[in-house]
Amino acid sequence: MSELSATGGRDVHTVRFPAAPPPATADVLIVGAGPVGLAAAVELTSRSVRAAVVDRARAATLVRAGAMGHTPRVVEHLRRWGLLQRVRDAWTYPPEWHRGTRLVTSLAGHELVPVAAPSFADRSSTAGHSADEALRRPQTVFQRVFLDRLTEQGVSVSGGWELTALREDEGGVDAEVVDVDSGRSHTVRAAYVLGTDGGGSTTRRLAGIAREGEHATEKRLRLIVRTGDISDRVGPAPSATNIVVNARASGFLAAVSAREWRVYAGPYPLDHEPGEDELLAVGRAAFGFEVDLELVSATTFYHATRIAETFRRGRVLLAGDAAHVRTPGGNLGEGIGDVVNLGWKLAAVLDGHAPHSLLDSYDQERRPHNWRVADHSLERAHRTQAALAEIRAGGIPDDTDLGDEAVRRRTEIGARLRRDRFGSDGVAFDERYDASAAVWYEPGQLDAEPPWRADVYEDDPRPGHRAPDGPLDPSGGTLYDRLGTSFGLLVLTEDRTVERAFAAEAAARTLPFTVIHLTDPAARAVYGTTNVLIRPDQHVAWRGTALPPAGAGAVLDRVLGQVEALVASLPTPATTAA
Repeated sequence: MSELSATGGRDVHTVRFPAAPPPATADVLIVGAGPVGLAAAVELTSRSVRAAVVDRARAATLVRAGAMGHTPRVVEHLRRWGLLQRVRDAWTYPPEWHRGTRLVTSLAGHELVPVAAPSFADRSSTAGHSADEALRRPQTVFQRVFLDRLTEQGVSVSGGWELTALREDEGGVDAEVVDVDSGRSHTVRAAYVLGTDGGGSTTRRLAGIAREGEHATEKRLRLIVRTGDISDRVGPAPSATNIVVNARASGFLAAVSAREWRVYAGPYPLDHEPGEDELLAVGRAAFGFEVDLELVSATTFYHATRIAETFRRGRVLLAGDAAHVRTPGGNLGEGIGDVVNLGWKLAAVLDGHAPHSLLDSYDQERRPHNWRVADHSLERAHRTQAALAEIRAGGIPDDTDLGDEAVRRRTEIGARLRRDRFGSDGVAFDERYDASAAVWYEPGQLDAEPPWRADVYEDDPRPGHRAPDGPLDPSGGTLYDRLGTSFGLLVLTEDRTVERAFAAEAAARTLPFTVIHLTDPAARAVYGTTNVLIRPDQHVAWRGTALPPAGAGAVLDRVLGQVEALVASLPTPATTAA
């Protein structure tokens, strides 16, 4: 792990990728060494898949980092990979700066919606649906931690190599990559290629995969600004995560390091290029006082949805922004969800446990999920923009105005903002897969399920849903810890008939398989049955008190893509795809 920097945080300003050339062969060639690509390599390597990563860049920099906030669902995966503590340790500014997401007129101004600060005396659990907490770290922290793990395991990661061609045949893919400095060409022979190379994905273009969705009508900028020491104005532990609402600035003002902050600017017409002075004025308005700022970077983003028409074409697959670009907010979590869903399936195919067609379920499961989240994110952005226009039209008092009318107006603004504040548990946890060939649904289940909601989540043990997690022992171990990376059968009964059938079938297939016995009546109440088959991505594949007439083999055949399911007859979630 990197050493502490002089500013008190971890030095992950620049993460340099190894310069070694790519290997000649790999099971999976990953194109793109962002957090999603490196996470894919970690996931695949944990399943003994030979992965290699290439990226046209030679390094990643903190000051262009996008993702900062990560849901408990992402943290669950970090925990399973054994990397959670490394990520926790890699803070770039003191963690005590976290006070929740504050709605303020400016960093030095007034709080519009009170948020309870963490109390040192309150040691009660707030785990909710997960044993893990949400986490804020810049994406270079993820890249540093993932890269360190891959280096320890001897996984090839090559910076400075650009993908230029893909030639697929029945047995694999020849990927041509070129050294960006010398122009030297090199061919990697891989069974599969996974594109995690961002919204402008070369992999997607070479695979001939188009995108669907709405184009943006305006643009916004994500700025990174660098300050000097501002502790005399905001104290030694300022609030790290703020949403600013004032006459000049709006959106996030979030610490990236102890001296660098992310600020949002815009919206602007698509053809407008704001100058540095204009952008820095927005930055100063977000801080709420005269401060010397250096504009370090400005990255354009859009309130729009662009999702690939398929996440798989032959032996080429897409994940992360290469597969789906949408309004910002949790996008990295969706990318990590992609690679966790895909990782066990690629391993099963490469190990001979499943046919090539199992990979179709990756698109069947992840693309509808991404449409749900994208539609919600775009609608939320439009609602927020309308609320901001309404608030500004009614006037926003200057921070220096402490009169009764200013106090009344700020209270009024806070009440208006509360109207649009909804939970996001559904976005974090409800990755339901309800049109998949790799799930054994219950009769009538899909017609009876409540609609997906972004703001609400209840533990749901039905097939296709995330398996509810919970503690298994007094020392803090959880069901997910016990499952690890294999298929698991949760047994909540003394009758071991179903268990023996599944165990025998898994052994005959040499399929990694774990059996967990729980005697806790609360677990039986949560799962509502006696036996639950859980996939390696922690989703329920089947549940029941007895096996279907065709037996355990038929269930595993379905889950491993050995049989054709009538997916076309299943109800498909509504989307707003163009």
